[in-house]
Amino acid sequence: MAEEHDGLVTAGQARHSGFTDSVLARLVQRGRIERTARGVYRIPWRNAGRFSQYLEIVLWAKANRGPQEVAISHASALSVYGISDASPDVIHLTVPRTARLRREHPKGIVLHQSDLEAKDIAIHEGVPVTTVSRTVRDLLESGARLDLIRQAISDARREGYIDAAEARTLRREVERHIVALRQSSHPTQMEPGEA
Repeated sequence: MAEEHDGLVTAGQARHSGFTDSVLARLVQRGRIERTARGVYRIPWRNAGRFSQYLEIVLWAKANRGPQEVAISHASALSVYGISDASPDVIHLTVPRTARLRREHPKGIVLHQSDLEAKDIAIHEGVPVTTVSRTVRDLLESGARLDLIRQAISDARREGYIDAAEARTLRREVERHIVALRQSSHPTQMEPGEA
């Protein structure tokens, strides 16, 4: 089972296959599996794949009856797609607004709470990630660097993740965002007596 998921398995998946929690604990003690996060285990002899760190965070969020509609997002999504020069030092994960992840968060993740629809999530090399359009909108909303966003749109178009029409739509959204920023930073001032 873990072989199909880059060497990772959740406690829930193991239970579903007939492993008890005590068996998992013994496997950890004997070094047969490693506990990477609460509810997530790795087979130690399997080399981590290129996207293992992202998949591990997704499985952590989904473990123990966690929300299923989760996705790598924001600048981390750009890294998964390999578009733009974004290289975040944390992993961004979007979970539903109603998600209550009461367990301790692994280090190096930033949780965003927003309701994702099926059309907002793509599976890229086995990792649930926000679509390019959703990622661009999230980055605009969070105040990310505009040069990275523009580069991401161009790279996504070149790599075939979006078509020409979607690229034009996203570029227009970036321009509208810039105009809105300028207007909010320089509101028109009324002259005395104009009120």
